Amino acid sequence: MQPPANLPLHPVVIIGGGNAGLSVAGRLRRQGIGDVVVIEPREQHVYAPMQSHIAGGLARASDVVRPQADVTPSGVEWIRDRVTSVSPHDDSVTLSSGAVVRYSHLIVAAGIELRWDAVAGLAEAMRTPLGISSYTHDLAAKASLALRDIREGTVVFVQPPEPATCAGVAQKPMYLANDWWRRDPRRRVRSVFVSPQSQAFRIDEISDELQRKIDEYGIETRYAHDLIEVHPESQEAVIGRGGVSETVRYDLLHAVPPQAPAAWIAESGLGDADGFVDVDERMLHHRRFDNVWALGDATAITPTRSGGGIRPQAKVLVKNLVAVVAGRKPHAVYDGYTVTPITVSRHTLVFAEFDREDRLAPTVPMWRTLFRERRLTYLLDRWVLPWVYWNLILRGRA
Repeated sequence: MQPPANLPLHPVVIIGGGNAGLSVAGRLRRQGIGDVVVIEPREQHVYAPMQSHIAGGLARASDVVRPQADVTPSGVEWIRDRVTSVSPHDDSVTLSSGAVVRYSHLIVAAGIELRWDAVAGLAEAMRTPLGISSYTHDLAAKASLALRDIREGTVVFVQPPEPATCAGVAQKPMYLANDWWRRDPRRRVRSVFVSPQSQAFRIDEISDELQRKIDEYGIETRYAHDLIEVHPESQEAVIGRGGVSETVRYDLLHAVPPQAPAAWIAESGLGDADGFVDVDERMLHHRRFDNVWALGDATAITPTRSGGGIRPQAKVLVKNLVAVVAGRKPHAVYDGYTVTPITVSRHTLVFAEFDREDRLAPTVPMWRTLFRERRLTYLLDRWVLPWVYWNLILRGRA
């Protein structure tokens, strides 16, 4: 069914008001696009990278949250609603309220969804005092107190399988907690790290750097293992792969669930075989619909999904969209750069920068060892980047 012809036609409609959506909206406004609409259901905007610092006791829960209205770029219209479907043939978006929004160009920045129900018993475990995570604001605040106060027992840390948003940062609370615990020799805490990967990180140089910290803290590893199910009533996590499993009793379970794109992406015909928005990974332009674009975790791009990759993606997408609007051929190319900052102690960090070919891609090209554990990159991640995010990135200035 076609939308009513009398509905206003917006030059640009953006689905998603997170990092990707707002940074693109701000850039478009600065490029002279006068009518930009952002569709976002949440009233509070969370700076997600800092949730690991909350869980690890290095930041307060209030440090990472601001009202969505306050961070939406000036001149951008915010529609507080949820998308239920897109009709790319009719250039329209349908919302949960039943309202229909028409567009000339659509940008999908919808992120990725946490699927707590994908592992039997995991959602129930998170509702107990012993279930924690750094991947939601509420659970991160809960994790901070739980990891601080545990005196003895077993803590299981689970890294999610790909696809996931910044899967490696699930390790950050593990390092922060272990650094805290070792300062008190009276504590008797056993750490078990469960990861679907065959090593600490898929790039060897970075993996070696992280493994050194894992060995330093005495963390037990279960590589090439998945979280199969959880029995919260008996405090047991079943892990394994290929028909072989192990049951670990836990006193705290820090878990990140499997993740997947929103169902409406595939249902609307915008998705690839895995349900992610089917864009050219270099141009960020949809492969079948000329006026559809996407960036961030919702896209079918090959690099590790992370907030660190959104900034270069936003630059490329805006340049190409503005060129198309002006009748020019788009030429900007996203090279696949992404970054995964992993805090490995309460004052140092491994700054993992790489491209879509898993080659190291340091911000300072001549500094090939920038990924090494450093105090400098910790200060950058903890203090500089949050300020840049709130004051520059979300306003389209960086």
